[in-house]
This record gives sequence, structure tokens and C-alpha cells, in this order.
Amino acid sequence: MKNPLSQTITGIEPSGIRKFFDVVSEMPDAISLGVGEPDFDTPWRVRDEAIYSLEKGRTFYTSNSGLKELKEEISSYLNRKYELSYDPAGEIFVTVGGSEAIDVGLRAMLDPGDEVLIPEPSYVSYKPCTILTGGVPVTIPLKAENEFRLTGKELLEHITDRTKILILPFPNNPTGAIMEEKDLAEIARIVEEKDIFVMTDEIYSELTYGDRSHVSIAAFPGMKERTIYINGFSKAFAMTGWRLGYACGPASIIEQMLKIHQYAIMCAPTTSQYAAVEALRSCDDEVASMRMEYDDRRRYLVHRLREMGMDCFEPFGAFYIFPSIQKYGMSSNDFAERLLKEKKVAVVPGTAFGECGEGFIRISYAYSLEKLKAALDRIEEFIEQL
Repeated sequence: MKNPLSQTITGIEPSGIRKFFDVVSEMPDAISLGVGEPDFDTPWRVRDEAIYSLEKGRTFYTSNSGLKELKEEISSYLNRKYELSYDPAGEIFVTVGGSEAIDVGLRAMLDPGDEVLIPEPSYVSYKPCTILTGGVPVTIPLKAENEFRLTGKELLEHITDRTKILILPFPNNPTGAIMEEKDLAEIARIVEEKDIFVMTDEIYSELTYGDRSHVSIAAFPGMKERTIYINGFSKAFAMTGWRLGYACGPASIIEQMLKIHQYAIMCAPTTSQYAAVEALRSCDDEVASMRMEYDDRRRYLVHRLREMGMDCFEPFGAFYIFPSIQKYGMSSNDFAERLLKEKKVAVVPGTAFGECGEGFIRISYAYSLEKLKAALDRIEEFIEQL
């Protein structure tokens, strides 16, 4: 019998994030700090709009590219938030989460052998999605001493004649790192000079803390024409299960992305799209309230981890912190496994986000302060015993 499976698929490792949480689900009294999902309910007015749309029988397909009013709201939102200007008629389309936007964007732009630059540690989907297109992922290892920002020097060292796309995953999962205006200005100059394209994943753009404000590389002169901008509703609006994202970019690229979406998906969920219109129109206050709560947790974690002797830089984005465990003389995977077994606390090994994540763990603070305090007490006991 012939092998029914694709060698490309079987050669891709499953996500390293899920391993620990399959164990946690069957472990009484365990505390998980690993899931990258808001612990807040979706704002009520968003849920109410979804219910209303169902009551009105709005349960049919939408346009392949999404509801006209949703694309108009996305355009307005991006303009007032980040000074980005996209035409809802041809430069925006609605996807099934930001994850679909990443997938169809790479499929629309890559030919076999094209190289994609992926700063790591970063979200687990970029590399497999590149491989599935026949593209070649090229890792740029980011450094803790640079607060895991991408520098121009690091970028230049990895560009070749085959480089086509740079992925910019900031604010970053898992490190919480951000790129500020001065950082992006240098990257934009190199991207234009070397004639490559950018896929900027800004799903955590609303979750930027301190006196820093989020800046998109697509807002720099000359960059809109060579950038695919990706965002969504999962993180900022606490809408993970609604499965809704969007992609913006040059009409010529969006047209081809939409072609893939048309054949593979048809359209994003109709009820979710009506709900998202309300989220963009009316939920700035709810987003700000959630951001303030995350910021309280962020500052608590930085203080507490440093107080117990763990080395960590201060993250200013997303809802993750990425402390170093190198001083404890074990791998990230061993540390996470022992912590789970001995203290019933689940974190994610840094290596789940790339080999350069070795020596670190990811802690999510999408949990209540009460749960975070209980988990940190157990972590402190664990490292004292080490």
C-alpha cells in the first residue's frame, strides 16, 4: 500500500505549546500560565450585536472579502489608531482569524525556493506555513540584550538574493518585545533598499504599555506598497473563539490572497462579522480597561520575578513575559517539565518558539492576579529548592 501521507506534512513537528496543556487538563490543582487567550469575556455589546444578527436571520454567506460595513469600519479604525489608509473596496479582506491571513498571504506571494526571514523567538505558525508553500524559512535569532528587538544589522546579515519576505511579529509572542519608531525606521530603510516585502503581524497592537504607543511599519513612506498588514479581534477584543481577523495591503496582492480564501474558505463567519462591526465602533473603553488590567499584571510579574532572582527584561507588549532560566543549569523543556511535575504549574518552554528560545520560558499573564500570585508562589518554592 502506498503511503497516503505527504512527506512535507509529516516532516512538520506539532506545536510545542500544546504538550503541557494536555497534561494539565488531567492534573487536579494545576495552574496553567501557558495559554495565550484573554481571560476576559467578550464585551457585552459585541455579544448582544451577535445575538441580534441571529434574531434577524443574518445567517447567510457574506461577500468573499467580508461585509462591506466591516471593511469600512476596519479602514476607519486603522486610520484613527495608526494613521494607516486602506481602501475597503480592494485593499482589505476579512479572514478566519489572523492565522488564515498569515497562511494565504504566504501562499499568494511565495514560489518554491523563496526565502522568508522569521525573527525568533516568535509565534509558532510562521515557519510551518512557509514550508507548506515550498518557501524556505530563514531564522533570525533575536537577543535578550537587545530586548528581543530586530536590529538592522541582524536583518542585513540574513538577506540573500532569494529573500522575498520579512515577517515582523511585534508586539511579540512569546517575548512581549515591541519595536518603536526608531527601530522600524531602520528596518524600513533596509527593506526598501533591498527590495523585499514585509508581512507585519500586529495582532497585539492594542496591548502596548507604559508611555509607548504602537507604530506600524506600514505607516512609513514607501512601505504600504510592500507590506501585508495583519490584525484581528482575538486578543484586543477578547474574541478568540469568534475566529475573525483581516489582512490589508496592495490591491494586487489582496486580490490573489482573496482567490485562495475564496476556494478554501468561502467567507469568514457571518455572525462574527456583524459582532466585529460593533467591536470597532463602540468598544474603545472596554479595550482600554482590559489593557490597564494586563498592565497591572505585567508590572506585578516583572517585580515578582526579579525579586525572586529570575533574570527578565521588561516587556512592553502583548501579555507574555519571557524570563531566563539559564542560571538553573537545565534546558527550558526540563525546567518546564519539572515545574509541572513538582509544583503543578504549567509554563511553555522557550524552544516551542524556536531554537533560540532555549534558556527561557514563556509565562502568560492572561490570568487573574489571584491566580498569578498563587503560581508565582509555587515557582519561587521551586527555584529555591533548585
